[in-house]
Parts: sequence; C-alpha cells; structure tokens
Amino acid sequence: MSKIQNIFKVVSNEKLCPRFFRLCIDAKSILKKIQPGQFIHIRATDGLEPFFRRPFSVYRAQKYVEIFYEPIGPGTKNLALKKKGDDIDVLGPLGTPFSLPSKNIKQVVMIAGGIGIAPFLAFSDILKKKKNLELILLYGGRTKGHVYPMKEFKANGVKILVATDDGSIGAKGRVSELFSKVKTDPKTTFLYTCGPTPMMAAVQAFAKKYNLQGEAACEEVMACALGACLGCSIKTTEGYKTVCYDGPVFDLNKVIFH
Repeated sequence: MSKIQNIFKVVSNEKLCPRFFRLCIDAKSILKKIQPGQFIHIRATDGLEPFFRRPFSVYRAQKYVEIFYEPIGPGTKNLALKKKGDDIDVLGPLGTPFSLPSKNIKQVVMIAGGIGIAPFLAFSDILKKKKNLELILLYGGRTKGHVYPMKEFKANGVKILVATDDGSIGAKGRVSELFSKVKTDPKTTFLYTCGPTPMMAAVQAFAKKYNLQGEAACEEVMACALGACLGCSIKTTEGYKTVCYDGPVFDLNKVIFH
C-alpha cells in the first residue's frame, strides 16, 4: 500500500501578485500519482495552532508539486512564512479528479473565481496535448491585486478573459459578465468550474440555460480529508456527499448550491 502521509522539502515560496503565492514542494514520491482536480492536505504549523490541516488544490505537478494560495487565515499565513529547505507535512494526493473531455468535445471552458483558479493549470497541462481542442479560461477576481500574468496558461494555448469586481482590470463585474463572450455548443462544449459557491451557482444556471454539461470542483473547510468526519458534506441530487472523499469534483448539474 502506498504511503499517503509524507514529509517533503520546500523548494520555493514566491509571491505571484499582491494577493497570491505559489509554494513548490519537492515531492517526487507522489508527483506522478497526482491527477488534475485532486488536492493535498497540508499541516501548516509545527505547533497545535491551527490544529487542522489545510486543503490545497494541486496547481501543477511537473518537476515539483505546486500549490497556489492566498494568505488570509492563520494557516495560510503560517504557510507564507515557509522558506526553501523547510520541512512540510503533506497528506495526499486526495479526492476525485476532473474527468477528461470525451472525443466529441471541441471546446473546454474553465471558469474560476479567485483562488478557484488553482486546479486549472495542471488540467491545462493535460488538455493541451489533445488535438483540435479549444481551451478558454474565464477568470474573476475582486481587484487587479488578484490577477497575475498567467504566463503558463498562455503557454498552454489557453485563451484568457478576465473580470474584476471593481473593473480595475478586464471587464467590470463578476465572472458571469464574461459568459456572453463565449460561443458554446451543447454538443461540443464542456464546462469546468471552481470558486466561490455563488459563482458556481451562476455557472450552473448558465449551463442549464444552454443545455451544457460540466464538472465543479467544490471548496469546503475540511478536517480529516478522508471522508470520516463528514464535516465537508454538501447537498447533491443524489443526497449528501463529502467534498474530500466523494469529490472535490462533481457533476456540475448534480450539486445543489446554496
């Protein structure tokens, strides 16, 4: 049985823009096991506070395992203090990944809000290998401080459209302002989304309006990340499901957003 908990070394911990950081971990033993949409559960401190681990979508898994985060609470603020060579306690990879688009899909639209962009770079690393597949990213942030260059996405051939709440960069308003800029086809378009619940509810409404299929990577506070404590349960059309074990990726049209 493969080992799920490991101690790895921090390779780098850099600020990508005023709000977001990228942490690179030398985690060769799990590198090839990670699938886009999965997450790792990190112990953010060597002490007792904060007690619970923090879940992070895998941002990239090439030479190193990378996560993308915003220092807000005590856990992520502790993480921002990590330096090259520091030890980091990692549980994972965990959760259900994104499914690959079927052969009839010609257009993939990734819709992300804020830190919800995290799983999509690793996914675009895979999708770029598929021929004749149009890749689009609709990204919404609060201000220009939440928008970074996204060079790796562009290198993967992803077309990027941005909206900010205050209009400081890109279109003014929520990411839903960008929906009309994409010409979709229910036979050849597939949606993937991750971000705040109200945003994903808007994506779901958009999908239902135009008869589109998709998947949603849900975000919830997690304690165990193994499906035991049921603390991250969400309501779906098939009953309650745990985000950590049954997800975090679900059929977009089966999640009941509140």
